Amino acid sequence: MRSFFQVFSLSILSSSVWAGADWDYHHPEQWNTLSPNFAACSGHNQSPINIERSVKADLKPLQFSYQILIQRIHNNGHTVQVDFEEGGELMLDGDRFQLKQFHLHTPSENKIHGKQYPLEIHFVHANAKGELAVVGMMYAQGAENPQLARIWNSLPKQKGQTVELKQPQSVNHLLPKNLDYYRFSGSLTTPPCSEGVRWLILKEIQTASVKQIEDFAKLLGHPNNRPVQPLNGRIVVEN
Repeated sequence: MRSFFQVFSLSILSSSVWAGADWDYHHPEQWNTLSPNFAACSGHNQSPINIERSVKADLKPLQFSYQILIQRIHNNGHTVQVDFEEGGELMLDGDRFQLKQFHLHTPSENKIHGKQYPLEIHFVHANAKGELAVVGMMYAQGAENPQLARIWNSLPKQKGQTVELKQPQSVNHLLPKNLDYYRFSGSLTTPPCSEGVRWLILKEIQTASVKQIEDFAKLLGHPNNRPVQPLNGRIVVEN
C-alpha cells in the first residue's frame, strides 16, 4: 500500500489539482491563509530562492534519460503543462526519479546572483516513494529557441484547453549540453508548497526570442512567478 506522502506527492503533479485549487498569483504571500492544506506555504524551506552564495561540492553528474515524446500540452490557467508517456528518468542520489511533467514560469521564479530571467522551465520528477525532484532551467532574451518553437506552435489558448500533438516532440532536445548545476532543498512553488523537494538549477542559460517570451506572457495574461523566499540558513551547493 502506498504511504499518504506518496499518494499526496503524486497527486499534486496533476494539472486537474492545480486548475481546481482556489488560489492565484495576486497575493502569494497569503497562500497559507487560503486553506489548511496550504499551511506549508509559510514554512522555513520554501522555494523559489535567490542563489546568491553557494559552496563547491563533489556533486555527481546528473544522469538524464529523456528518450520520450511530448504527447499533449495543457493550459490550466496557472501555467502551461506538458505531459507525455512514462519512461523519462533522472538518476539522483542512487535512485530513479520518473519525469512526470514540465511547465513554465514567466518571469523566472528562481534568481541567480540577483538576476531574474524572463522564462524558467521546471522538469518535475517523482521516485517510487513519492519524493520529488525539480530541475530548473533559465531562458534569457536572445535568439529564437527552436525546441520551444515546436511547443509554442501548439500552445492551448484557453484555460482548461488541452492540445494533442499530431507530431510528438522529443523531450531530450530541451536539455543543454552542459549539465553543471546548483542544488538546494526547497518546496513546490505553488500551493500546497510541500517541502522536501530536491531542487537542481542548471547553470547553462538558454535563449528565447522576444516574441516567444511575449507570446507566453500574453497567453497567461499575468506573471506566474512566486517571489523568492528566505533561505533561513539553507546552503546552496554547486559542482
